[in-house]
Amino acid sequence: MITRLQYFNCVVETGSISEASRVFDVQPSSISRQIAALEKDLGVRLLNRTTRNLGLTEAGQRYYAYSQRIVSEVDEAKRAVNDLQQRPKGKLRVSMTVGFGESVILPLIPGFFEQYPDIDVELELTERVVDLVEENIDVAIRSGRLPDSTMIAKKLLANNFLLCASPEYLASKGMPESPQVLSNHLCIRYGYAGWREWYLMDDAVKRLDIASGITVNTVNGQKQLLLNHAGLALMPLWAVQKELQSGELIHVMPQRTFSPYEVMSSTYAIYLKRELVSPKIRVFLDYLNRYMRDYSEFGI
Repeated sequence: MITRLQYFNCVVETGSISEASRVFDVQPSSISRQIAALEKDLGVRLLNRTTRNLGLTEAGQRYYAYSQRIVSEVDEAKRAVNDLQQRPKGKLRVSMTVGFGESVILPLIPGFFEQYPDIDVELELTERVVDLVEENIDVAIRSGRLPDSTMIAKKLLANNFLLCASPEYLASKGMPESPQVLSNHLCIRYGYAGWREWYLMDDAVKRLDIASGITVNTVNGQKQLLLNHAGLALMPLWAVQKELQSGELIHVMPQRTFSPYEVMSSTYAIYLKRELVSPKIRVFLDYLNRYMRDYSEFGI
């Protein structure tokens, strides 16, 4: 339809079908067919044609005024989209889990905004699974696998769960020397569905028998309980790295590998599979990757 309008406008402006055919580098018959099809769709004649002259009918004059605006708006829309593809700008909507968002992503946002001031960042911290299409989310940051082939998952960090406790708790209750004695300790469970159990990740994955104590549904909630000497918890390294360095928390049984899930997990940035990824998404993912690379190399 737009091509027909472009042909029609050009014929009006050049006063000639043959001249319009030279502008678009097509046969004059192609121009004539498209205008005839346009007139048929409208049910009205737009052009008066003679062997020597070509002019607008009254209906053609009215239609040309609208056609000019339509083609101009389409051209402007193309320029706007092309501009977005060249310069990172516009609103970037990011959904993330509460723990990873508060511990890792939020501290990065001021630096990102300083580097890309034309991008308006809208952040949602939630444990629910969002629908990227229905909720118009550009990037979702989640742990787990990618079930939908229409999505792309870019790994940010391995979760690397560590068994932790405060020095005060260990001084009071004693240092557990083996996984088998954890049933005698106060264990803080993560309340998120499917992540409540504790597993020993040896050659054969083994679910551990731990006492029912406190359950909390956020990573930061677990950390606050740890810091207040409530017991032991499995914590991702990214959530407790500073506390381990400062000595506020102790890595318990560092020679063993634990997980609150039956397989080792990572945290991913998830976005829709498209031929062209918008610059705002691309620079955000690149920015995160630069930080994650430094983060993963930063030991405890």
